[in-house]
Amino acid sequence: MNKSLVVVTGGSGFIAIHIINQLLQQGYRVRTTVRSLTKTAIIREMLTNTGITDFTDLEIVTADLTSDENWNNIMKGAIYVIDVASPTPKLNFKHKEEMIIPAVEGVRRVLSASRDAGVKRVVLTSAYGAIFAGHSHRTTPYTEKDWSDLNWENIHPYQESKTRAEMAAWRFIKDEGQGLELSVINPVAVMGPVLSAKYSHSNGQIKEFLTGEVKAVPNVDSGYVDVRDVASLHVIAMTNPAAKGERFLATTGETLSMLDVSNILRTAFPAF
Repeated sequence: MNKSLVVVTGGSGFIAIHIINQLLQQGYRVRTTVRSLTKTAIIREMLTNTGITDFTDLEIVTADLTSDENWNNIMKGAIYVIDVASPTPKLNFKHKEEMIIPAVEGVRRVLSASRDAGVKRVVLTSAYGAIFAGHSHRTTPYTEKDWSDLNWENIHPYQESKTRAEMAAWRFIKDEGQGLELSVINPVAVMGPVLSAKYSHSNGQIKEFLTGEVKAVPNVDSGYVDVRDVASLHVIAMTNPAAKGERFLATTGETLSMLDVSNILRTAFPAF
């Protein structure tokens, strides 16, 4: 059986590992990138925790979003690419370019190598941060037609990086794609099964509530979505003809305040 090859970038990430799990379960071959092969053990541990026992169809290779090295080789033979790797929110950054430049250049590297290798479609993991920022007085629901306002003086570098990276992706497809297809997923805060001791940014917020690291409840509302649904959406967008050229806002459709979250956790985990 000639199984289709899918390249997944950033394979040790929270969303990526759930995507890899679903791809392997569905019979695809997966080649995933990491910055260092020291991540191999944690990837296998997390996949084992999802029930994967056979790693025959999994290949782990090194690549860095900040370097051109190896990307062309990585894309050889791939039918689809799911580009998840991107800088995550950092509290200790000196300049916003530390997040923005790698995100934009990384997307261009992946798309360029995908195009040159004859990949059919790339699915890019963007974020809700590329949709809502800078619209504080909004009274109607956000949709996939909305974009964050890059002129807003308080935009967080993470939100700016996601916005600029996604804009760069659509621009590449239009001007340089040469038939390469693109679909984009824009998740809100992503929750779900933690498969190792490594916490994602969103799950880390919940951990901080449970451990008492958060001393007061911030006056913030957030949308939430299950990581398994986000992974499934990526896989569907990869092959569904109707997903070509589309953005998908991944959310449950409801928001919760941090107080709502705290009360849910208090009820579910009274020992904390």
